[in-house]
Amino acid sequence: MESRCLPGRQQPSIRRRKLYVQADQIAKTLAFSFEDRSFVVVTSGMTRISNQKFKKVFNQRPRMLPHDQVETMTGYQIGGVCPFALNDGVKVYLDYSLKKHDLLYPAAGDLNAAIRLSLDELEKYSRAAGWVDVAKEIAK
Repeated sequence: MESRCLPGRQQPSIRRRKLYVQADQIAKTLAFSFEDRSFVVVTSGMTRISNQKFKKVFNQRPRMLPHDQVETMTGYQIGGVCPFALNDGVKVYLDYSLKKHDLLYPAAGDLNAAIRLSLDELEKYSRAAGWVDVAKEIAK
């Protein structure tokens, strides 16, 4: 695994330029909560959650965790939520949108850090509960 620090509080598009990768290779870790469970879904950078697909998989409409609860649930602040070493009980699901890339760059626990992982490494280190199809491409 290789980590690469990024200077300052930067948006994903700036992170992408600093890493010299396609925006879609930035793996977004999104935190969700239902009454009985909390989990994260990792998607490729140029996707968004599809309400219809999400409901089909999880039997509920997506409800992202409120900003003030993200760090408490995951152990990481917004912008640095990574798909591994999360707090106990937080499951990780990987979206199929990630499969089009050999290398991905999820956050690495801090606003200013990312880590380069192969798809196999991401699956291994995240201890993913499974693969899901909940994302759709962002219209260009």
